[in-house]
Amino acid sequence: MAEVVQSGGRKKGKGKKHARLGVRLDMTPMVDVAFLLLTFFMLTTTLLTPQVMEITMPPDSKVPVQIAESNLLTLRIRKDLTVFWNMGSEPPQKVAEKDVPGILKQHLQVNPKLSTLIKIDRDAKYQTLVNMIDALNLTQAQLGQTEKRFSLVAMDDKDHELVNNL
Repeated sequence: MAEVVQSGGRKKGKGKKHARLGVRLDMTPMVDVAFLLLTFFMLTTTLLTPQVMEITMPPDSKVPVQIAESNLLTLRIRKDLTVFWNMGSEPPQKVAEKDVPGILKQHLQVNPKLSTLIKIDRDAKYQTLVNMIDALNLTQAQLGQTEKRFSLVAMDDKDHELVNNL
């Protein structure tokens, strides 16, 4: 709110007295709105949780990791979002994306030391990879496994030949 205050004037020479007008602004409502906005933005930004996926990288990428074929489940995802799975050196089998959690659960119940290798085409959608990792994490959490065992690899020419023939 603003208010006009009339104060006494000064004399200039022998002329009339000039009335001087002063303006007084009440800053209270503006300060209230500023603190309300400040509080709103502080609360909304601190309550947002970052959406981050933790990835543990090996200390040295040149050192090969040896895993028994009986402990390895491989998921291959082509760029047309077709999913194939196989255990060890068995031939890959085509599966619908919605059926992957069932396959993971079945094999993780039999072998708790199972490691999953997700091989994905470089041209595939990122969302498909996130869905596979989410399905794997959810299945492992349902089975009470605290240690997450999976690896991500881009599909190479050998993998393309293997799944393109099916």
